[in-house]
Amino acid sequence: MTPFLTAYLARIGWKHTPDASVETLRALHLHHNCAVPFENIDVILRREIELTDEAIFHKLVVARRGGYCFEQNGLFERVLKELGFDVRSLLGRVLLASPPQMPPRTHRILLVMLAGEPWIADVGFGGQTLTAPIRLRADEEQQTPHGIYRLQRAGEDWQLQFRHHDSWQTMYQFELTRQYFADFVMGNFHSAHWPASHFRHHLLVCRHLPEGEKLTLNNFLFTHWRQGEKEETQLPNATALYETLQTRFNLGVSDAKSGFSLEQLERVMNSFGVAQG
Repeated sequence: MTPFLTAYLARIGWKHTPDASVETLRALHLHHNCAVPFENIDVILRREIELTDEAIFHKLVVARRGGYCFEQNGLFERVLKELGFDVRSLLGRVLLASPPQMPPRTHRILLVMLAGEPWIADVGFGGQTLTAPIRLRADEEQQTPHGIYRLQRAGEDWQLQFRHHDSWQTMYQFELTRQYFADFVMGNFHSAHWPASHFRHHLLVCRHLPEGEKLTLNNFLFTHWRQGEKEETQLPNATALYETLQTRFNLGVSDAKSGFSLEQLERVMNSFGVAQG
């Protein structure tokens, strides 16, 4: 096993012997979601998001940080490739907030082929992300550890939806066209730099837990979700926020390159003008 894979498996806490099987894919998918939080801290700190293999590995594995879709699924794609999976990245258009017009391609997901059958994997869509791969089949309800999902056709494209109570909500639309590194760079730049991007104006963090629970942060609002119920806590200040990021989301903060200080976090949160506890 390569040093990269050894370090990654230690990062997600999975101690079994991996192979290119659906069982391994499911296990790695869930363990990744539970160990590597979704977060946009570098965007709000106005840092550049680098998408090279080396930069993503250092930030998410060595420095024990999280990231958003371009980083998360970039890392997961590399892991799956080194394990022998047939996998490539796709790009999707986020529809969750019902935009007035079709948005640009700003979400990276993965297409995995297993025994000739296509699957979708996605470890980078925040609180509503998949926590298991699903088959690329239209109109089939598929259970994951954190909810029920389905795929539907939208002309030549596909849409991923999740069940919210008694209705379905569309998350994003994607096509199966081959994408290139430059396409991810463009989508990443838009997400991090477009003035109206929600990533630039809100701290967003999510970590899933193995038994169907999840933890989320939206600025100073910390939420623990259990079986459809939620327990909310308004954090009183940046000090409490900084501690929560480390203790509840297991984020590393001390790395010389990828870490961040309480003072940096406090300064940017104050600039948002959001209510504290």
